[in-house]
Amino acid sequence: MKPALKKPRRLAAALAAAALLAAGLTPSTAYAEGPEQIPNGTFDSTTAPWWNTGNLTVGLDNGRLCADVPGGTVNPWDAIIGLDGIPLVADETYAYSFFATATPGRVARALIQLPVDPYTAYLAANPELSVSGNTYNYTFTAPVSLPNAQVAFQLGGSPTPWRFCLDNVSLTGGAEPEVYAPDTGPRVRVNQVTYLPKGPKNATVVTTATSALPWQLKNASGTVVAQGQTTPRGVDVSSGQNVHSINFGSYTMAGADFTLTADGETSRPFDISPAAYAQLKLDALKFYYTQRSGTPIDDALRPGYGRPAGHVGVAPNQGDTSVPCQPGVCDYRLNVAGGWYDAGDHGKYVVNGGISAWQVMSTFERTKNAATAKPIGGLNIPESGNAVPDVLDEARWEQEFLLKMQRPDGMVHHKIHDQNWTGLPLLPHLDPQLRELHPVSTAATLNLAATGAQAARLYAPYDAAFAAKNLAAARKAWTAAKANPAIYASTADGNGGGTYDDTNVTDEFYWAAAELYITTGEKEYKDYLLASPLHTADIWRERGFDWAATAQLGRLDLATVPNALPNRAAVRASVLAGADKYLATLKAHPYGVPYAPADNVWDWGSNNLVLNNMVVMAAAYDISGQKKYLDGVLEGIDYILGRNALNQSYVTGYGEVASKNQHSRWYAHQLNPDLPNPPRGTLSGGPNSSIQDPVAQTKLQGCKPQFCYIDDIESWSTNELTINWNSPLSWISAFIADQGDGSVTPAGKCDVDYKILGSVSQGFAAEVTVKNTGSATINGWTLRWSFLGGQKVLAAVGADDSQDGATVTAKNILLNKTIKPGKSVKFGFVAKSAPGANPVPDLITLNGAACA
Repeated sequence: MKPALKKPRRLAAALAAAALLAAGLTPSTAYAEGPEQIPNGTFDSTTAPWWNTGNLTVGLDNGRLCADVPGGTVNPWDAIIGLDGIPLVADETYAYSFFATATPGRVARALIQLPVDPYTAYLAANPELSVSGNTYNYTFTAPVSLPNAQVAFQLGGSPTPWRFCLDNVSLTGGAEPEVYAPDTGPRVRVNQVTYLPKGPKNATVVTTATSALPWQLKNASGTVVAQGQTTPRGVDVSSGQNVHSINFGSYTMAGADFTLTADGETSRPFDISPAAYAQLKLDALKFYYTQRSGTPIDDALRPGYGRPAGHVGVAPNQGDTSVPCQPGVCDYRLNVAGGWYDAGDHGKYVVNGGISAWQVMSTFERTKNAATAKPIGGLNIPESGNAVPDVLDEARWEQEFLLKMQRPDGMVHHKIHDQNWTGLPLLPHLDPQLRELHPVSTAATLNLAATGAQAARLYAPYDAAFAAKNLAAARKAWTAAKANPAIYASTADGNGGGTYDDTNVTDEFYWAAAELYITTGEKEYKDYLLASPLHTADIWRERGFDWAATAQLGRLDLATVPNALPNRAAVRASVLAGADKYLATLKAHPYGVPYAPADNVWDWGSNNLVLNNMVVMAAAYDISGQKKYLDGVLEGIDYILGRNALNQSYVTGYGEVASKNQHSRWYAHQLNPDLPNPPRGTLSGGPNSSIQDPVAQTKLQGCKPQFCYIDDIESWSTNELTINWNSPLSWISAFIADQGDGSVTPAGKCDVDYKILGSVSQGFAAEVTVKNTGSATINGWTLRWSFLGGQKVLAAVGADDSQDGATVTAKNILLNKTIKPGKSVKFGFVAKSAPGANPVPDLITLNGAACA
């Protein structure tokens, strides 16, 4: 028996008015239903005038259109059932419904679209079809008048055959626009993952109340363990909500499954413990292994994520091992296999890869120079166990790709991606598109100059040849960029991949000069830095730094990586000034967000900008040890992990309600149940006021900034994943994991004077004096520091020495084991020099505590 045709869904009159207003939306009035637009939507005696692609076997079965869909297709559009000639009227709202089954169950694509290139979709849905069948109802508003729109069901992309049946297809005008109202859960918004016991603990309450309200903190057994009064904050412009703040930082006991209650609402559960951040830093870095191009992903290392190598020239791939340029760009081919897929597509972009590789390498470099930093730990990747830190092995996968993008003259190709856009889902090894190199650009060239210089010093203790290769490429890139300072990526070059256009590369010049100076110490780069207007400018944008604003990367490394730049103290002071700016923004924001664009228009990838502003605060803490900066980072992460207007975590696998449908062609479970969701530790781009994609435009029109987000795989403008968004997540997660319970670690009671005495035949000689500035005798001491690059201690006098990578450990000998208060001991050493600079280390620890 054929099911009755159901009316399209209508929002009830009383639907969550407060939620609608909070999202900047207004309910609509009733509309009269228009005439039926679908000829033969019931298939009583024929399938005409419906059409299908030739690979489908279509017929009637019990009054339904049914089709046997072959397996082995790649794209959704490889198998289609369609209907042409459907008239649409601009600004008319339509109700669209159909009944469908799938045997076995499958996700299909249901479209109402322009019937010719570019096939603009006015409705794009991904119904999850079952064997028993369901009726699916949608509404959409036509943006244009069109006499010949197309109804299409895209059924391809399955590796195995299946059967599709369709009935009761209906399209009528005069529908009531369906207003999207996100389910934001309880009105008490918290970090759904964890707070540090000795760190700040803040929450936000959405309420109509204008005076203070009582709140209670309860432990897992429901016992009230703390209470107090909320602080009214008024209307938050980023959400349109009237909110109060809760500060429960005075409670410092660790535990699990706490809840916070205020105004009759109880929050989602959370922990008070440092444990989650230790795992998050690893998960955020493990994201990169499954983004690798040009190598199979081992399912034993990432269960559920194994796949064949993508883009290695195995059919249907055309591969990255011999890639031509776009027509007219060049007459050669390059092997650019490897690297990380940039985002949810199969493109690889140097300017996005550059900041990503820099930040992943910086996560490691911080362990050499920050007093609270600890080793990163293992990432369970194929290179694990090779005596190189896993984080450097992972970054190398991208850095080797960046090197391959360089021409013999030093200039670097801007990007490589498919000739045309591909659809979702599409595993990398199944991508049949021609791959093309795009023109060189000054920005890309300077990205390689910067990351090559950084890699040269970091890999020197582990692979001197790779380090030298990077430094040579960086020098060549710098020279080429100076000779070609204004070659910009085209704003029109956006077919098949993003443009990543940038017509101001003064910041890239500054960043590259900073990295080259730190690594080499050479006058050319020092002079460029000191002459650059950016060197003394306030570069700390309210919007944060990103791939197109990179002067901040140079400033941060000049401040935190040892170097001999004149008046370096002013550079370090400028980082504190930037952190103070972001800290003030955070304190003024009712949700504790260190990001508040003056125009209240939130950017694409706003979450990564929030995190990068936190990186500045974290660097300020590393420099100064001032707790306010640490607390700023700890409060800022709350927004990412759930203390936000949508009451959700933006990190997959972290929090009771978390993003899980980020835009991706292979983490595409929402479209194909056989594929996984993104791995744990994957950051979503987050709220974007411009809502460029059709799904966001349909559901989020008029949204307040924090509500301009939807966890839908098709919402590429709000819910994409990218390598340069996970890089600040991994950096910040590692920083927080290093902070223990959130207490400030006091400096050691010692003073160290490290002097380079001069050159010797083997390299250089140095003398180290350790003074006990405390009141207790030191009975046995161990001193540690890290060289900038590949320097190697050959022999020590007055200490027992060992070295792991760049890190040197010097221990007392029997004769100088004791250091009485106010007294000193000395030892000396001879070390092999490495190419480049040899600055005095910023950080030297005595028995684990940082010395002055």
